Amino acid sequence: MLKERVDLGKKIIFLASAVLLLTPLASFGQAESGFQKGEREFTIVGSGSSDESLDNTSLSASFSIGQFLTDNLEVALRQEGSYIDLEDDDDWAASTRLVLDYNFGRGPLVPMVGLSFGYLYGDRTEEQFIAGPEVGLKYFVNAMTFIYGLVEYQFLFEDVDDVDEVYDDGRFVYGIGLGLTF
Repeated sequence: MLKERVDLGKKIIFLASAVLLLTPLASFGQAESGFQKGEREFTIVGSGSSDESLDNTSLSASFSIGQFLTDNLEVALRQEGSYIDLEDDDDWAASTRLVLDYNFGRGPLVPMVGLSFGYLYGDRTEEQFIAGPEVGLKYFVNAMTFIYGLVEYQFLFEDVDDVDEVYDDGRFVYGIGLGLTF
């Protein structure tokens, strides 16, 4: 019962934080967006956590750099990395992926869908290929700056022959970050 109360408390804190962080977005107005062939995009996400004495720290970051091949189709290189510092040990892991995304429409909200393919590596990470679909939403706060959310489904495999067998055993990866077009 105590665990259920703690879980409920965490959910309430998460929702309240999300509302407080997202409320200022309403004041930005309706920024018009629209990608153009040849335009570039840069995105960044970061997160971290530590226990109460600032030990057992976990840090992660992700960034991507992309270019629009058409007004809607973007190719990007995405790099993610994480570092975990435990009391007796530390560990790092990373992934590098090539991404192809299709961005729908113009306006302040731009949905997107895409595919990614890359490689996962690290200290204690089993090095292997990763691939899968992704969906996201970009909210433009002005003509060049947006806040975005992204959900990826990644399946891991060592050989292309394994793809049919491992697709159902993948993982979800979530991110909320900032982006710039230039």
